[in-house]
Amino acid sequence: MLFGQEHVDKYKATDGQEGHDWQGTQCLLLTTKGRKSGEPRELPLIYGKSGEDYLIVASKGGADEPPAWYLNLQADPTAEVQVWGDRFKARARVATPDEKAEMWKTMTAEWPAYDDYQKKTDREIPIIVLEREG
Repeated sequence: MLFGQEHVDKYKATDGQEGHDWQGTQCLLLTTKGRKSGEPRELPLIYGKSGEDYLIVASKGGADEPPAWYLNLQADPTAEVQVWGDRFKARARVATPDEKAEMWKTMTAEWPAYDDYQKKTDREIPIIVLEREG
């Protein structure tokens, strides 16, 4: 089994008791709809918060292309999110340039390597804001 799927399975089975804390940071589960397959795509991602919104970073470790989950959200911005035992629908949007400066500080406090990832690519790494629906 892949580490990613094992992480997802443990997180779901334990309402985040296993899998929320990862290498000194915190993870949520994001489920998007595959833009090609239409199938659900679920993965753990490091997150931060801005008010009531959850923040995730489309870094892909500083690769020149964005992660597939980001492309899926561009095609369909609706997602399912799980934080601990809280599961909810969310709408994803890219942080505005004005928002991003402060949000970037929040996210590098969670995972300092994001600064290194940005240095590795000419691509502007976006922060995605997950706004709870309903």
